Amino acid sequence: MGARYVIELKHGTDALRAVEPTSAEVAKAASRLASFYNEPHNQAMLAHEGASSVSDVVAHYRGLASEGAHAFLLQFNGVMVGDADLRHVEVEQAEVAILIGDRTIQGKGLGTRFGVMLHAFAFRALGLRRLYASIIPANAASLRLFAKLGYEPDDSAAARRYIDEPNDVTLSLAFDRFDDLHGALARRVRINSPPSAIANSRHKNTTGPHRR
Repeated sequence: MGARYVIELKHGTDALRAVEPTSAEVAKAASRLASFYNEPHNQAMLAHEGASSVSDVVAHYRGLASEGAHAFLLQFNGVMVGDADLRHVEVEQAEVAILIGDRTIQGKGLGTRFGVMLHAFAFRALGLRRLYASIIPANAASLRLFAKLGYEPDDSAAARRYIDEPNDVTLSLAFDRFDDLHGALARRVRINSPPSAIANSRHKNTTGPHRR
């Protein structure tokens, strides 16, 4: 895993950053990430059956990278507070996962702001048109978060591809709806592209929501 994208948003006096980490950065962050995943409430909402070890976290990030996912460490005023990723990335769609792992700051709007950042990246930098989420019914906080972002229930075959359990709630969000709800904030998001992405963009004529 080489250093790739960095997404930034200034919100008042607060600085939010989502960093796509190197392998060394994942190894450094793995212990704190494991503590987030293993916090009892978080573990239940993530539907993890057992505790995650440091090596489990490293393997999880390695697996995401191998399948072409974009995983991010979330930093609030310089402190890592969670992680997020876009997985199962295809030509126009992907699945989204967001975790504010620090229980002391959950429910205070950070998830929504980081969510806007991640979606700005998905729609602008990757040119995706629709994003999906699959959430266990008991995870009321995540259901509220995705509703705030503009997601709506979606029981289509395309959405149900992402379920882990038959009773999972599936949701989706199209670019136009996201832009209507969060376009003003999303346009304040700064996306720092790696040199390889900049070079590739010079050799292809890309169309999609990020061109609007």
